[in-house]
Amino acid sequence: MTARALALTSLLAAVAIQPSLAADPRGDAKAQVEFGIDVAQRGLWREAIYRWERAVELDPTYAAAYNDLAIAYEHEGQLGKARDAYEKALELDPDNVQIRQNYELFKEINDRSSQRPDKS
Repeated sequence: MTARALALTSLLAAVAIQPSLAADPRGDAKAQVEFGIDVAQRGLWREAIYRWERAVELDPTYAAAYNDLAIAYEHEGQLGKARDAYEKALELDPDNVQIRQNYELFKEINDRSSQRPDKS
């Protein structure tokens, strides 16, 4: 497992244990998020994306699900979708420090890499 993948998986675990994020009124959405975390930790990122997309369909106000989805999109190289999901998570929970840190790290890494000169 690469260092980046390990870091992303650690972020998922950290967000999953925060009680304020687990207070989802729709148990089905929470179950989808938990299942997504489980499969992501086993490296099954496409399945995790499916589960988190399902969670936000079930509960469009579930900021943690958008955050997890953003991490998975980022891992899979879907950077536009990752940015959108981070922004939606922050829109829903603007005071969430973990989501903000994840998004800032995402922007720092991706903005820096997009500024590299093309060596072709």
